[in-house]
Amino acid sequence: MTTKSAAPIALYGFLTAKPGHADVLRRQLTDLVEPSRGHEGNLQYHLHEQTDGRFFLYEQWRSQADLDRHNATDVLREFLAEAPEHLDGGPEAYFGELLSSPVG
Repeated sequence: MTTKSAAPIALYGFLTAKPGHADVLRRQLTDLVEPSRGHEGNLQYHLHEQTDGRFFLYEQWRSQADLDRHNATDVLREFLAEAPEHLDGGPEAYFGELLSSPVG
């Protein structure tokens, strides 16, 4: 009998800075990239800045368990504690099972 391994998880969304807070939010988000890429199970972690000033974050994780471990790290918890001060509304976030094969 074979068991199917869990499909990779994709997490993506937009974050909008409050007026005058874009530089701080940009730094906070940029500071998450390398540590997050180093977390077990990370397949991709990308940060984009849109022409309208919103930030777009795209992540792929090997499994929900890997994403859960990432979400429990100090670096992410610190960001989540500080982010509301700089965000205009909450993050517009989506996640789901990755249907195409991850690159690499």
